Amino acid sequence: MTALMTDTWWMTARRLKAWIRQPALLVITLVQPAIWLFLFGNLFKKVVQLPGFGSGSYLDYLVPGVVVMSAVSSSMWAGMGAIEEIDRGTLNRFLVTPVRRSAIMNANLVEQAVSTAVQSLLIVLLAWAAGAEFSGGIGGVAVLVVASVLLGAVFAAMSNTFGMLIRQRETIIGLSVFLLLPLTFLSSAFMAPALMPEWMRHVAAANPLNWALDTARAALSASPDWGIVVIHGAWLLALAVVMVGLSIRTFRTYQKTV
Repeated sequence: MTALMTDTWWMTARRLKAWIRQPALLVITLVQPAIWLFLFGNLFKKVVQLPGFGSGSYLDYLVPGVVVMSAVSSSMWAGMGAIEEIDRGTLNRFLVTPVRRSAIMNANLVEQAVSTAVQSLLIVLLAWAAGAEFSGGIGGVAVLVVASVLLGAVFAAMSNTFGMLIRQRETIIGLSVFLLLPLTFLSSAFMAPALMPEWMRHVAAANPLNWALDTARAALSASPDWGIVVIHGAWLLALAVVMVGLSIRTFRTYQKTV
């Protein structure tokens, strides 16, 4: 275990150094969340007047939705990094070193987790500057960030799996376009469940993005419901573990083809 953690640390440090050298990427990934936050925040701000919406401020309601949507959007591109390292031959060079194979995939996910956490905190600060209030305090914000990181791990691992198996950038792009908006609108990201059609509520109940939203909103409320936080957070964690395990297994399959 110590060797695995050491290898993961060094592989992660390598990826984070490359990430730090490209600050423009972080700025670019914040542009879309800012648009969603201010565009939808102003366009639908009167929706809170509908009976049953359950929130006094649409901006407060919208922030968790923008955070988790951004986590999914950025994590979906993780497979691009795997494809790039395959094409450049970098990945194959690591296969002839003593580094643990699972550490190579773990580093990809840890880098994505750090990126998601930083992005989520910046969105929260942006929303706070715009007037959003977080009744759950620092604890609620922390849960929101952790939920977004777990959700990001799910989709980053899935993206890596497709990247290793298919090795085509077009597939990653198509997967992102195909999943992002349907998953977002089939959740409570922009609309309260009470105002959604019944069939949509049933679909949302099985949507991992909605699990993250339920976890975050339960912790951000003035009277946090820690039961929901634990239950839905556990679902997210279990799914993340399964998807990470799948990506590692896929990597081992890739080894047999080179």
